[in-house]
Formats: sequence, structure tokens, C-alpha cells
Amino acid sequence: MIRFLDAERLTASYEPELSVAVSRVVASGKYIAGEEVKQFEHAFAAYCGTSYCIGTANGFDALTLIFMAYRALEIVREGDEVIVAANAHISTVLAVWRAGLVPVLCEPSPQTYNLDVDRLDSLFTSRTCAVLVSHRFGRCMDMEPVISWVTAHRLLVIEDAGEAQGALYRGKRVGSLGDAAAFSFLPDRNLGALGNGGAVTTADELLAVTIRAMLNYGVSACNLHPYKGLDSRLEEIQAAVLKLKLPRLDPDNERRRQIARRYIQEIDLPFITLPQVPEWEQHVFHLFPVFCPRRDMLQAFLREKGIETAVQDPEPPHRQGALKELSGLRLPLTEQLHREELSLPVSPVMTDEEVSAVIEAVVSFE
Repeated sequence: MIRFLDAERLTASYEPELSVAVSRVVASGKYIAGEEVKQFEHAFAAYCGTSYCIGTANGFDALTLIFMAYRALEIVREGDEVIVAANAHISTVLAVWRAGLVPVLCEPSPQTYNLDVDRLDSLFTSRTCAVLVSHRFGRCMDMEPVISWVTAHRLLVIEDAGEAQGALYRGKRVGSLGDAAAFSFLPDRNLGALGNGGAVTTADELLAVTIRAMLNYGVSACNLHPYKGLDSRLEEIQAAVLKLKLPRLDPDNERRRQIARRYIQEIDLPFITLPQVPEWEQHVFHLFPVFCPRRDMLQAFLREKGIETAVQDPEPPHRQGALKELSGLRLPLTEQLHREELSLPVSPVMTDEEVSAVIEAVVSFE
């Protein structure tokens, strides 16, 4: 079986340094709000090319805290609208709701699977406060037209960068392309912890200070609580793991690109749609999605061949019971993408022989 994500093999590739880092934290007796978090925040901010990084307990909290902080600073108000890609992960949409704002779903581009900028005008209202872009599957959003549009309308642009650590756009990293960005460090991410973890990056000092207060019950100086906050601190062990893994992020992303190049060059079937990549540096292939009208049959066929695949989101956010408020929307492209998407294995620890086996299995599907 070629696994979709061989977590054990990936983790073992960082040994023995990984166990040394974890043991160091255990022996220190300092498990929250210590030097490991500070050092990782400094390193990740420098890597992303932004002024501030604030570690959080998870990516969902990171995105929620951005909007909560903007509300606390009275830059946005309860009930304001945030335009978000309709094919974003449901957690992205839920974070907007959680912060007391209203998600407005925008169909994606059929070429990039990211938010379709040409549809923004039709969704804009007097209550629109921000555009939330998701760098879906690891492909960086084409930010120039987005920034031009939000600047003209005096809005915020927020990045959901949970699937795109390390992706570049015109020489700049994701996480530094908008007003603020949220990252997830789940174990399956390109930069993954040994559990949960997240971060916010921004160049806005006031926003950073506010988020840092809000992730610790809203506390400020002298143990006062000016904000209604969360308990969302990044743990020392996870920070130590992330700090150790960070120097290998770029080489690992390049290995993902190598695998993706082979898939794109060697899989040629008329009924399977592959990702289009105009500029390779913009894509870090957190996932390699293919789209097939016979998706379930393809997945079953590959399973019989010993290839493990994954359906990321069988239903789009507006078709989920958790978001009944959006159930009346008709978003045909989003619905088609969710019906047809199947992700092939793409991991920096895959061997060339395993990549060849995946390709041979896919091209033998009829």
C-alpha cells in the first residue's frame, strides 16, 4: 500500500533531532509561553518576510482571532460581510461566523480553484469589510488583482494560508501578501506539528498586540482583561518541533513540486483534469487534486492497486448541515469540484518508485 500520508516515515526522517528537541522541552519544565514559542515566532516571521508572528493553538483560532481583533479595534463591526471562496474548507467559513461576521461565498476560478476575482463586483455591498483568500491545495492566489480591488474599495484582505506554507508570489511569501494571514500546522501540512498548532502573521503592530492579548483570555498588562478572548496559546513542544522542521520546508516543497511535475507530465487521460501551474514557485502542492466525473470509481480502482487517495471535502460548505443558512445557494462550479475531486499521494518522503506506481495505476484506469 502506498499511503496517502506516511506520517511515521515523515516523522522518522527528522530523527534523532526531533526526539532531542521534544526531550529538551520536557526537561525544561516550561510547557506554555516560553522561549521555544518566541524563537519559532521570530523564525517564522523572518521566513514569511513579515514583522510579526503570533503562535496560536490551531489554524481555526488563528483565523478567528484575526477577525475578532479587527472587531475589538472597531475596524469591522458585527454583521459585516466577508467574501470567501465557496470551495474553501468549511473551517474557513466557520471562522468568519465565529467572529460574528457574515461569509459571502464566491465561486472559484475553474483554472486555479482559488477565488474568482471577476465575481467580486457582483458580491460587494455596503456591509463588505474584507476579502478572505484561501491558497487552495497549496497554490498561491493571484494577489495583484485582489489587492487592487480591495484597495479601491478600502477593504481588508486576509490570507488563509493553512495549505500553502512556503509558496511564493512575485518573490514574496504567503503570509506577507495581505493585512494578516492565518496558518495551520496540522501534522499533514507542509510544515506540520506533532499535534495541533497555528499562527497569525502580519505587519500591523496594533493588530499583533491585540491578537496576542486575545489568545490569552484577552489579557493585557497588569493582568487586566480589556477583550473577550480565547485560550489559544501555541504549546512549547509544538513550537520546538516547528522550529526544527522550518529549515527543511523549502527542500520538502521542492520535492513536492518534482512529484507534481511527473504527475502532470505523465498522466494524460481525457476524463481526468489535472492542476494547471503557470508559475511553479506559486504552488507548494499541499495536495495534488485531480478531478474526475467517475471519482468514486477511480478511488476504488486505485485502492485495489494499493494506492491510498483522499477525498478532501465530499460536500462544499453551503451543503453542510452546520451552515444551513447558506443551503439555498446554487454554486454549480463549486458543487462540481467537490463531486469530482480526488487527491493523489504527494509527500516529500515518497520514493521515485512509489511515484511511478501511482502514475501507472492512474493511467491504467479506463
